[in-house]
Amino acid sequence: MATSQSSWLLRHPCPVSMPWTWNNIGLKVTNITYWRCSRANNGGRIMADMSISTANCLAQPAQLQGETPTGRGSAVAARHEEEGTDDEWLMYLEPAKLEPFDHLEPWAEANVVPLLKPAQVAWQPTDLLPDLASLGADGFHAACSDIAARAADLPDAHLVCLVGNMVTEEALPTYQSIPNRFEAVRDLTGSSATAWARWIRGWSAEENRHGDVLNRYLFLSGRVDMRQVERTIHNLIHPSRQGARRRGAIAADEKRHELAYTRIVGKLFEIDPDGAVRALAYMMRRRIVMPASLVTDGRDGDLFGHYAAVAQQAGIYTASDYRSILEHLIKQWGVEELAAAELSYDGRRARDYVCSLPKKIYRLEEKAHTRNSKKAQRMTSVSFSWIFDRPINISVA
Repeated sequence: MATSQSSWLLRHPCPVSMPWTWNNIGLKVTNITYWRCSRANNGGRIMADMSISTANCLAQPAQLQGETPTGRGSAVAARHEEEGTDDEWLMYLEPAKLEPFDHLEPWAEANVVPLLKPAQVAWQPTDLLPDLASLGADGFHAACSDIAARAADLPDAHLVCLVGNMVTEEALPTYQSIPNRFEAVRDLTGSSATAWARWIRGWSAEENRHGDVLNRYLFLSGRVDMRQVERTIHNLIHPSRQGARRRGAIAADEKRHELAYTRIVGKLFEIDPDGAVRALAYMMRRRIVMPASLVTDGRDGDLFGHYAAVAQQAGIYTASDYRSILEHLIKQWGVEELAAAELSYDGRRARDYVCSLPKKIYRLEEKAHTRNSKKAQRMTSVSFSWIFDRPINISVA
């Protein structure tokens, strides 16, 4: 394994407990051997050499999840080649791949941290929902009655999607632990002054508000079974003017978060285009796994699949949205413009693969649309515990 002048590698067992075996990104980790990478100028690093197996956990829209390649021989070989090997991701943990994050600290300070809003000026859930202390008993009761009356008109499908999104936001502790597993940016003490650590903490604080405001709104609406919702949250971790304000506040936060991550990845494309495009292709080959893919309410064995189907059918998150996001990111990061001279052979193949995905997804959309237009759709009724077991009819392939 190649090393830089400022670091060297000594392989030895490290007395650190196994960090995880199953996790919410669908990986099973076994046979962990730790590597300690010592740097002369700032302490040590601990890295893990892991063998992994992937769970069958896809985050594509429901419309795409049922689509599988057909054919023999070359088609099977092409699929195997496209998916790559399970241990490919280990190359991204090599010291040489982590070094850039040390040098990007000043850049992150100037370009990422400013996207966070100070607590003194940031909105809080109380700004968007009735507050007993400020409204008094009568005013609070009237405001809550108004929320319940307006929520009475929300379709059950929209409620299910709203609950699913809220549950995802409420599982925040799981998500904060993910960047903290990555040694290059982790917050070692919980109060580290590095730009990366401050971003992780600030991002977590902003995400925390999203779950809070949605949870309180659903509680006040009276339309959902909060005990079942809370049980789902527990398992995952271990349209009015006021509604528009709530959605707008959350969307504004998410836009700043999206800007931060596109900036970070864009910078990685700038300093290491070959490594960045290969990492992107690897992620897309393995499919994007939604954090809520392991969601369970203790009743429905395929709760996430049914939730995704409702979102697809209601037009809240569709294959077209998935394709549009991918097209946006390809353009944002200039993937198509990467020059062949900048890339290795594997890098060029990765670039071509990523750039071909939107057209592939579009063809799958067209195929699904044609299939559905030629035959009557079969419908099945699915009960959701979140909404007191009321059924929703969803189409099945």
